[in-house]
Amino acid sequence: MIRQIKAETITQTVKKLFMDCNYFIGKDIMNALETAYEKESSPVGKSVLSQIIENDKIASDEQVPLCQDTGMAILFVEYGDKVVVEDGSFEDAVNEGVRQAYSEGYLRKSVVTDPVFDRVNTKDNTPAVIHTRIVSGNQIKILAGGKGFGSENMSAIKMLTPSYGIEGVKQFVLDTVRHAGPNPCPPIVVGVGIGGTFERAAQLAKKATFRAIDTHNEDERYASLEDELLEEINKMGFGPAGLGGNTTAIGVNVETAPTHIAGMPVAVNICCHAARHASAVI
Repeated sequence: MIRQIKAETITQTVKKLFMDCNYFIGKDIMNALETAYEKESSPVGKSVLSQIIENDKIASDEQVPLCQDTGMAILFVEYGDKVVVEDGSFEDAVNEGVRQAYSEGYLRKSVVTDPVFDRVNTKDNTPAVIHTRIVSGNQIKILAGGKGFGSENMSAIKMLTPSYGIEGVKQFVLDTVRHAGPNPCPPIVVGVGIGGTFERAAQLAKKATFRAIDTHNEDERYASLEDELLEEINKMGFGPAGLGGNTTAIGVNVETAPTHIAGMPVAVNICCHAARHASAVI
């Protein structure tokens, strides 16, 4: 049965998602930060983690941004094939929600109109980046996040061939994090996308950073890979804020997709500890 959803409903949902994800840290992230604080061996690292935890609690209590970089708006959408949007288009409704969130929520507007020549601020943080899947049903599921670019700039993709094997995957992920060093504001969340095509691997890696870090890949082999990579990354010693310690990352999430017989694309998307994301079903 066809279901009609008003564009305004989508706008208000998106508005709330982006305000919430910029004000309220996820429980999974907070739990990981508190656990890391207890286990951190470096006094300086322990102090930094304490400040991060305090900052996140103040942001929540006062409903102010967790970080001055409130990110570029990213949405992963599962759009039911029996949904019809009334009084407007879905994309326009989403962008209006982003516009209202960043204007009324006092969130920094960071989007420019052109990447190279005309780097003029759009002044409302639009347009959003929208990844849409058409699925069966009469609902719209939205997973939204604000991606800061201190960490985004440290991300990478490599078109590995199958001969590299699992060791090649591990090496690329670890090399990417090692090259990033303190720049992405550790402790970090590392999203790894393996498979698909060039662009699909990157989408998988980005979506992986939105997944709760207290979950694992359903495939035991990749779940083990997540644990192994997290352990190896924390041995690097960059520590909280890059000032040394054993908490360089608080989570590694791996997502995969079928790929071509000749390829094994691997993408690494790094996210800072703010890890802004929220979800809703309309």
